[in-house]
Amino acid sequence: MMDNVSQITMFFLSGLNETNNHRFTLFFLTLLCYCVILLFNISVIVTIIMGKNLHEPMYILLSHFCMNLLYGTAGFFPKFLWDLLSPVQVISYSGCLVQVQVIASFGFSEVSILSVMAYDRYVAICRPLEYHSVMSKRRLIVLVCYSWMTPFCIAGIHVFLTSRLKLCGQYIAKIYCMNWMIVDLACFPAETAVSTIVVYISIIFYFFHVLFIVLSYMYLIKICANSIENRAKLMQTCVPHLTSLLIFLVNVLSEVMFMRFGSKDLSQAFKNFVAIEYLVIPPLLNPLIYGFKLTKIRDRFLVVLTFKTK
Repeated sequence: MMDNVSQITMFFLSGLNETNNHRFTLFFLTLLCYCVILLFNISVIVTIIMGKNLHEPMYILLSHFCMNLLYGTAGFFPKFLWDLLSPVQVISYSGCLVQVQVIASFGFSEVSILSVMAYDRYVAICRPLEYHSVMSKRRLIVLVCYSWMTPFCIAGIHVFLTSRLKLCGQYIAKIYCMNWMIVDLACFPAETAVSTIVVYISIIFYFFHVLFIVLSYMYLIKICANSIENRAKLMQTCVPHLTSLLIFLVNVLSEVMFMRFGSKDLSQAFKNFVAIEYLVIPPLLNPLIYGFKLTKIRDRFLVVLTFKTK
């Protein structure tokens, strides 16, 4: 068995086995979807970079939010598009771990950035006179680094622990690599105990992030209820954040519930949709939500379009 373990250099992804008759259609639809995601998110990022009046903490955080969406989708779409045109869907062992690292850190960063954005809105609405001193350039850099580095390190710990497992299988019943599916291939289940503990610690850690976001906005709603000005500010800047969080949580929880209680009787196509929805829906909808809801971004984007058409 140990000899077989040492020979595992790649994994077979079996999630596309039932889509042979629709590969080219799916390829062009996926390519179109990815191009739209790139267009929407890059447009928001460029709009913020080019607009000097958008060089504020809220918009800087939003640009990093869109960068994270691009980062996460880059870990999935190029490989998936390649697989749609390939007769056999394989991925190297190291490539699989890299994909796990990217997609996991993307998910963690999404929650981290949203929690920092919630803190920013709390300071802006509840402590407006102190806003620029509290959200200083130095603190903003620290918060942005936290939003990127902490998730990356946590995901790295998961990947490191997984890489130490002795595996006795090469088949992953998904269209991309997921950490728990690699762990399921372990020869000795007892070896996965540490990985399981780290997973639960990570869940608890980010549960407190989500709890902080929810409680922050509940407090803001209570504070803004009696002020027309603050109510308008809440609707303008906080509703997009809450919508983004809701979209992300619904997609992630549906994937978790499906993994826990999913039926084997469901079609592979439906399983694939559930598996990729949080890599497709948030990156598509979030830039639209912020682009339409945040007046400064919408106005700046219209100015750029008007300038280019002249």
